Amino acid sequence: MFVSVETLAIVISAIGIVLTLGTSMLAGFAWCVRRIDAVDTKLTDRIDAVETMLTDRIDAVETKLTDRIDAVETRLDARIDALDTKLTDRIDAVEARLSDRIDALDLKLSTRIDAVVEDTTAIKISIARIEGPVRHLVVPGR
Repeated sequence: MFVSVETLAIVISAIGIVLTLGTSMLAGFAWCVRRIDAVDTKLTDRIDAVETMLTDRIDAVETKLTDRIDAVETRLDARIDALDTKLTDRIDAVEARLSDRIDALDLKLSTRIDAVVEDTTAIKISIARIEGPVRHLVVPGR
């Protein structure tokens, strides 16, 4: 089999062109992948930096709010304790005054009831004397 030199040159040129185009496409694709990785690394680093910064700020705000809440809670506890003591003292004072008034009223009512009982007993005796038994010597009038 005989192949002409021109045919061989065309075939070898075609193979060279295909290899050159394939190599350049592979190199271009590798360059794109490297660039994407570099951009991805930069973005990842920036995102990590922003995330760290936001985490630090959030932690600082959380610490501040926790401190403020603790301070308010302490102040409120102190005020509640003071009010509790004050109200307990006032309630005890009112209770003592009412107890004294109730005792005085009880004594007064007991005295009045005893007087009423004595009067009632005296009235019963008087009524019994008035009505008394029927006299046998006196004939009732018709």
